[in-house]
Amino acid sequence: MTYLWIAVIVILMIIIIWQYQFIRQRSRALEHIQHKLHVIVSESSSEKVMVFTDDEPLIGVLNEINILLDYHLKSLAAHARIEISTKKMLSNISHDLKTPLTVVLGYLETIKLDSGMEQGERDRLLHNVHRKTLEVLDLINQFFDLAKLESGDKDIPITKLHLNEICRMSMLQYYDILSTRGFKVSIDIPDTPLYVWGNEDALNRILNNLISNAIQHGGDGKEIGITVSGMGQEAFFSVWDKGKGIHELHVDQVFERMYTLEDSRNKAFQGSGLGLTITKRLVEAIGGTIELRSKPNERTTFKVCLRKINY
Repeated sequence: MTYLWIAVIVILMIIIIWQYQFIRQRSRALEHIQHKLHVIVSESSSEKVMVFTDDEPLIGVLNEINILLDYHLKSLAAHARIEISTKKMLSNISHDLKTPLTVVLGYLETIKLDSGMEQGERDRLLHNVHRKTLEVLDLINQFFDLAKLESGDKDIPITKLHLNEICRMSMLQYYDILSTRGFKVSIDIPDTPLYVWGNEDALNRILNNLISNAIQHGGDGKEIGITVSGMGQEAFFSVWDKGKGIHELHVDQVFERMYTLEDSRNKAFQGSGLGLTITKRLVEAIGGTIELRSKPNERTTFKVCLRKINY
């Protein structure tokens, strides 16, 4: 009997010692994790928390901590990108507002100081003042439209739309301008009706932005076109041109706020840098996607995918 009690006591002591060692090891691991987290967060490091252990619950906690650290790092990177984009946006807005306002002020000062100005010249300057003022107003409206889209304040009801007809009418609105400028126009729209879920005002603006962009930045190719197609649960339309295109280094940037190519700061290519950003936000708002493919001086295509309605 005595030997039995001794055996029990020995077993209990072994268990107690094992538990003590286990708790001590876990405490050390937790202290290491706490210290490492403090260093990673304070230094905004991309390191992960590593602990050599066979403690399954602790391994699970470590995995979740590292997932959280990944998310934290991505959030910091996203915040940095937004901050840089915002600074660039404010800089470009200042530039795009300052230039026409300076011109307007110059016209008005000329009219004010030259009391003997002929009526024809006065009317010409006033016309230029009016035109420049509309440019400023258009830029401000684009900025507020983008702000509403990104904040979710803009109501965009989704309805059934006849994609073929909307695309055809949008291109026809520019036909006279394109013909006058010597463009070759290609319209590839099937006779079979394609119906999609969307918003007519949003879709018209998307098309107008893409066609205007093709004319403005792809005009040197003197060829522009639109194609419409459908497959499975999706319908597509593409606006393309054969102009100077966009280098692959810039393809991922063209939809960023206030992004403009270098020549878009030239008088012949002036733009606010908001048009394509608004276009992407509108496409997303109606449940679609947009992508850009470009081979400079061969073909530049903006392709929009929408939800097709099948019967």
